[in-house]
Amino acid sequence: RKPVVLKGIELGTCTTKWTVDYLSQAEGSKEVKIHVSTVPQMDFLSKNFIYRTLPFDVFVQRAAEVKHTEYFLSEDEKYYLRSLGEDPRKDIADIKKQFPILAEDIQIPEYFEKEQFFSCFFRISSAGLQLWTHYDVMDNFLIQITGKKRVVLYSPQDAPYLYLSGTKSEVLEVDNPDLEKYPLFVKAKRYECYLEAGDVLFIPALWFHNVISEEFGVGLNVFWKHLPSEYYDKNDTYGNKDPTAASRALQILDRALKTLEELPEEYRDFYARRMVLRIQEKAYRTD
Repeated sequence: RKPVVLKGIELGTCTTKWTVDYLSQAEGSKEVKIHVSTVPQMDFLSKNFIYRTLPFDVFVQRAAEVKHTEYFLSEDEKYYLRSLGEDPRKDIADIKKQFPILAEDIQIPEYFEKEQFFSCFFRISSAGLQLWTHYDVMDNFLIQITGKKRVVLYSPQDAPYLYLSGTKSEVLEVDNPDLEKYPLFVKAKRYECYLEAGDVLFIPALWFHNVISEEFGVGLNVFWKHLPSEYYDKNDTYGNKDPTAASRALQILDRALKTLEELPEEYRDFYARRMVLRIQEKAYRTD
């Protein structure tokens, strides 16, 4: 249950075929929804980016550029594609369905049973783009097909130091954090790796990760269910909802905290601390 970089795995012809020109020609002008940002660090909490639609071949050419002659916001804007199902509310992302021609070039590592498979996201990033720190609720492979990435990871047990808002950390600048605003962040143990073309990073469920595309690059994320299917929300097409029992527990906790508001501050503080101790005693791992 720890991250590991796998090297030398057979991934198919994609590692040699997937040039900018080949990608553009293979899937043509089908429209894709993309993120566009004027800054390298994309922040999902503040939504410092816009969504736009482009023909796939145009998008690939633009994403590979450093300066653009055609653009939405600025000549050095960054682009990011995270492929979706045909109807994102109903359909799960799967490269075999959304990009069938390109799917023929890739061989997905078989490290899980076929019935555990959940989704396969096709990703393309401009050079320099950095994605926010977050965790996923399923195990996944980050397959680097072309280009280079740096990935910084944090253990699930360091969640108290990451200033969470849902599944995401508020700390964007992991290399130069604002310690006046986020003083506990120094306690989070940082793990770091660099992915070259052809490398595969295993990211276990609940491990936080922050990704920088050091070059224009193409990759895949393959997600699968580590837990039995009944643990997951059956209406979750994105694969980013917490397990149903965890969601229920968080809702119950919110109601309990709302109830504590009926007490004066001194009492509220005391009983909140008792609740924390109870949670630590009953739910924390002993190792």
